[in-house]
Amino acid sequence: MILSADTIDDGSELPCDLCIVGAGAAGITLALQFLRSGLRVILLEGGGWKPDATTQSLYEGVVAEPDLHPPTDRYRQRRMGGTTTVWSGRCIPFDSIDFSPRPWLAHSGWPISYDDVACWYPAANALCEAGACEFSATAALPGGMRPTIRSFDPEGFALDGIERFSPPTDFGARYRAKLAASGDVRVLLGANAIELVTGPEGATVRRIEVATIAGRRFAVAAGRVVVATGGIETPRLLLASRRHAEAGIGNHHRLVGRYYMCHIAGTIGAVTLNVPRDYVWNGYEKAEDGAYCRRRWTLDAATQREHGLANGLLRLHFPAIPDPRHGSGPLSALYLAKPLFSYERAKRLQNRGGGAGALLHHLRNVVTEPVATAGFFMHGVRHRVFSARKYPSVIVRSPGNLFSLDYHGEQVPNPDSRVSLGRETDALGLPRVTVDWRHSPVDIRTAETALSLFDAALRRWGRGRLDYDPALVAHHMLRDGAYGGHHIGTARMSATPTSGVVDTECRVHGMHNLYLAGAAVFPTSSQANPTLTVVALTLRLADRLKRDFATARAA
Repeated sequence: MILSADTIDDGSELPCDLCIVGAGAAGITLALQFLRSGLRVILLEGGGWKPDATTQSLYEGVVAEPDLHPPTDRYRQRRMGGTTTVWSGRCIPFDSIDFSPRPWLAHSGWPISYDDVACWYPAANALCEAGACEFSATAALPGGMRPTIRSFDPEGFALDGIERFSPPTDFGARYRAKLAASGDVRVLLGANAIELVTGPEGATVRRIEVATIAGRRFAVAAGRVVVATGGIETPRLLLASRRHAEAGIGNHHRLVGRYYMCHIAGTIGAVTLNVPRDYVWNGYEKAEDGAYCRRRWTLDAATQREHGLANGLLRLHFPAIPDPRHGSGPLSALYLAKPLFSYERAKRLQNRGGGAGALLHHLRNVVTEPVATAGFFMHGVRHRVFSARKYPSVIVRSPGNLFSLDYHGEQVPNPDSRVSLGRETDALGLPRVTVDWRHSPVDIRTAETALSLFDAALRRWGRGRLDYDPALVAHHMLRDGAYGGHHIGTARMSATPTSGVVDTECRVHGMHNLYLAGAAVFPTSSQANPTLTVVALTLRLADRLKRDFATARAA
């Protein structure tokens, strides 16, 4: 059942067994596990089905370093489906080393093992609709996937890993019918949770205070509560719930909002390959199940240990789009069309020098390659605009074997990188957030070392070269700031209350009935996009809750 929160009587209190706050990937995944449970489940979503400027403005906040982090209302989506309404669909599991304590990385290690999460990846991959749960290039396609560069085997990198792509699945639209048909799950749209109210003892959430933009107020009283509102909004709600906890719920040790991570990412350098064109493949291949797959080079575990690095990967990428010297009509056309792109993509196409001369050079590239440019956009219309399973991203071969390198790396946990409450409040009276995102030296050193290792491997191979300025790696990695919507680690999982916010079951330390779902609980960020692991960890939480409810029924 799906209803507007404005249909709920003002001042009423709705009883339920389970209340889920937030209907993004985590919240919807959790709700789907209780469709025919016989339990009373309420799923609260602050937005509706479509973007709404007034609702979205509730995400506005302050960023300490605007050059390093996007505005807090960008990329995040306050509507049914959450950020899955705009994600790229990239699905990658974490690596085993991500869960292990790494003596060379402070605050690393999960209190659960890789296997505790990995067993849920197949079901998570199915919900994300990314095809078979097979992340080996050798096994993903019959006969294996073609190598990125034939006969090139860079030392220090794992070569067999791939990323798979969801269509991408908008969880709200995709699972709307199932939620609407359920008699056990009630979805309330436009229902903004503004406070978790505990009893005076502070160990049990008695009710969730809810408000609508239209001014209606009511409460939900639940046996168990799961907050699944993302890495920024989750600490906001916990910190703002101060009725019986001066510092906020779960914040006895002042850790809520700390260890805020995104990813370190950037495109750098010029890779020139002296091999036939068919030796190089930097695009996607389609598996038999229809999912697009792509190779990448990942720093292997031994290299991370030897050099004291975080996790990270490199992909072969087309030349930098803003630099017209690539000579590519399609790339120049993309640059000229940047006003049509989303915030996250458009900011990476900003002109970084060159002025009117560069603009004329871009125009000349388009005129010089009219057939290639037209074919590229026809491919985009056919395979991205009108295809149910969209081609994941731009793939262009520039004249000659000229490429750049795309780096995507783990950001290590840093307690000084944090989300906190500001002094201003939103239209519902909730304090707005202040984001102080900070990177660490090892984040940049990992990128520097990955590039250095790749450069050395090319030199040994003798059939290509990487031209880049090692002194400018930090500039390129931080030029566009924190990466997109990967908001991670602000309510980290830990074995003890003194080192984190939730326990191994995602229950807030010291609380009887409050759980958190989503990337906020990740102790580390890996090299991987977080969505697949968010869904897997949520399925694990659902299993635990089901067993708890079954035990309570049997008692």
